[in-house]
Amino acid sequence: MLRRYISYTTNKFTNCRHVSQSMLQSTVDEKSGIATVTMNKPPVNSLNLEFLEEIITLLNKLQKDKVRGMILTSGLQKVFCAGLDIKELYKPNPDRLTKFWTTLQDTWLSLYTTSFPTVSVINGHSPAGGCMLAMSCDYRVMVGQNYRIGFNEAKLGIFAPKWFQNTIIAVIGQRKAEVSLTTGKMYTTDEALQIGLVDETCADADSALKKGTHFLNNFQNISPWAYKMTKDINRQSTIQWLIDNKQKDVDFTVEYMQSPGVQKNLELYLQSLKSLPPLKLISEIN
Repeated sequence: MLRRYISYTTNKFTNCRHVSQSMLQSTVDEKSGIATVTMNKPPVNSLNLEFLEEIITLLNKLQKDKVRGMILTSGLQKVFCAGLDIKELYKPNPDRLTKFWTTLQDTWLSLYTTSFPTVSVINGHSPAGGCMLAMSCDYRVMVGQNYRIGFNEAKLGIFAPKWFQNTIIAVIGQRKAEVSLTTGKMYTTDEALQIGLVDETCADADSALKKGTHFLNNFQNISPWAYKMTKDINRQSTIQWLIDNKQKDVDFTVEYMQSPGVQKNLELYLQSLKSLPPLKLISEIN
């Protein structure tokens, strides 16, 4: 079971409730009903099985608490989320890999179909699965000029699953998504804004959080039911493939990830981690 505690305090917000977890911190502004969820899994917020389980648990709790909106960001310097934990894919135990991939599917479905509006404040590098988290939110604000975002799986010798691909197609369109995915393109902040991968940019995280809050305030006078129904209809075609093919996707992934060619590529990537710090490696795979 996850260890959690609830405390009440006062900071720059008014009447905030803090819910702490080992890899996530959630602050709910009692006045506005907006939750700020901060990922804090050093060194790079990599998504392993346990982290994904915590994300789902927190999303479910926020839904039960009927928050009015959520901002997802990172508490780490220079990285939003580095994507999937490669150690979950390299020489995997098939049973754990099955559970990991199923949990990843459920995390995406939970975040992509939340009953409340969401914003990602991208305050660091965001490759692969990190890009997936950002795009699963309703609105994206990217911080600074030195970070990159995109699906770079092709440069690691693997490929993004179909539902990752469907997500970026829904955001930037078929042609731009195809070029992005096949080249493993990592976009600068300005490039991401130009192609519509992010909606706004900011010089600093505090300004980005304010922009995120401003976006969520657009829903103050909008019926939650109308918001949810509109979102579900709009995103139905994107999620339907995974809903219809969850087990097929798991079976294929477990077999594919254990193939010699994929394992060799993952081994080379892990070896490169030994010679370069994670943040340096992320910035160079662009």
